[in-house]
Amino acid sequence: MAFLRLGSKSEAFHLEGQTWHCKSGLPSDVVVKIGEMSYKLHKFPLMSRSRLLEKRISDLSGADGAICTLQLDDIPGGAKAFELIAKFCYGVKMELTALNVVGLRCAAEYLKMDEELGEGNLIAITEGFLNKIFGNWAETVKALKTCEEVLPFAEELHIVSRCINSLATKACVDSNLFNWPVSGSNNTESTTDSAFWNGITSTHKTQPVVDDWWYEDVAFLSLPIYKRLIQAVQLGGMKPERVSGSIMFYAKRHLDVLSILLETNHVNSGSSASVPSEADQRAFLEEILKLLPNQKGATLTKFLIMLLRAAMILHARETLYDIECFQRILDHFMSMDQAVVASSSPSLVEEGQLMEGAHSLTSLAMVANLVDAYLADVAPDANLKFPKFLSLAAAIPDYARPLADGIYRAIDVYLKAHPWLTDAEREQVCRLMNCQKLSLDASTHAAQNERLPLRVIVQVLFFEQLRLRTSLSGWFFISDNLENSQNQNENLVLTAPERGGSIDDVRERLSELETECRTMRREIHKLRKTKKFWDIFFRRKTPHKTLKNQILLV
Repeated sequence: MAFLRLGSKSEAFHLEGQTWHCKSGLPSDVVVKIGEMSYKLHKFPLMSRSRLLEKRISDLSGADGAICTLQLDDIPGGAKAFELIAKFCYGVKMELTALNVVGLRCAAEYLKMDEELGEGNLIAITEGFLNKIFGNWAETVKALKTCEEVLPFAEELHIVSRCINSLATKACVDSNLFNWPVSGSNNTESTTDSAFWNGITSTHKTQPVVDDWWYEDVAFLSLPIYKRLIQAVQLGGMKPERVSGSIMFYAKRHLDVLSILLETNHVNSGSSASVPSEADQRAFLEEILKLLPNQKGATLTKFLIMLLRAAMILHARETLYDIECFQRILDHFMSMDQAVVASSSPSLVEEGQLMEGAHSLTSLAMVANLVDAYLADVAPDANLKFPKFLSLAAAIPDYARPLADGIYRAIDVYLKAHPWLTDAEREQVCRLMNCQKLSLDASTHAAQNERLPLRVIVQVLFFEQLRLRTSLSGWFFISDNLENSQNQNENLVLTAPERGGSIDDVRERLSELETECRTMRREIHKLRKTKKFWDIFFRRKTPHKTLKNQILLV
């Protein structure tokens, strides 16, 4: 353990109750109070080392020589740090270690113990010792832990960032290349005797250091500081698998619900802290999910499933279904698919038109069917908000759906379960459906669906009529070719009654559709005439536009 000895005098203070007294024998002329602790000291030793104390004592000292009292409740490190500072000012023996140097450095800065009052003041001494500590992994970890006690001051002096950068640099380096024991815990290099050769034992052989040697050392850091360390090692080029391994170790150490799932007892070991609430654990779980690397295969699937189970135990969702989790999985898949498409862009002519990427489009079509089926399952949930349903359905591009029957079914179920949606919202959600890709059965159902907006029904009827016209033209084309062909194949030729019957069925269906279209056009025309009548009526009778709008709304 690194340390630095300061001072040469023996102990000069003794404690009586909650007051420290100096043993010099001279009467005290200054009292420093920090919380419930008091220090009866002398002006000269304090004023010779601290510009802040020099100014305050000068301001409070009077000609009568009365004892002045200073209140230093806001000093970094509190009474514990000031006790060491008092020893430094009196030249009493003390030791700087990784556990107290951060608090002393911040307190020295607060008291302005700089070189203006003489060389070898506390700021310079603690700063030099910190630079020495940064070269050692274990000592840097200790110093970083103590930063949390004086965090605002340590941040201002960049002590936290320097500790994190030092640790990140060492964690990213392959320790096997240098054969150095970097960890201060139980993950140091172990030695073992090699086999006997000719009766002589060879020298000890070091075992290689594994990639997870640093996981346990940083697992005791608070989440905000740990997040910064993980971001630093990621910027340092650490492999995603190692980053994910550290996050998994950290989550198992701090998330109580994971310890229940794993049936382990090491969570918060050695600590008497109370168990965090469910809200705190949910917030912790969300932060862990944000930290996990996005690279494919970086995080074990078993751990992801464990996090999903933990989220369910903590009720970390608003609806009956874990929509957020499904959305994140889908977004991750889409981002990976887009990255593959971008990397193989020469093989793609344009969106949806593949030459060599058939496998990618096939997998995307399978995912589209899965998403549509999932949407149909969650659509009856009354708590499923419109933006969530819309974003989940819109995540799949149109070219990934060969048929629109699945998304139509999901939309129909959602409209049925959410009758309070506005006309604008109904129009917006129906734009996700390509009416040209509906099957004949789906088109027939949609044409009679009162939940759909009128514009969508007209569009469905139009495309169905267009499809039947195309089919009818094809029938006539085939019929003409068969009658004019010289070499007819008897297995392919349709008999006249069969062909005539099929054509009659298509014509009858086409006639029905045309009749429906004419009826709907008449209804739309009536609605327009009614609106025009009310416009004329209100222009004559009611000068106030507000009354008109109220009646129309009724």
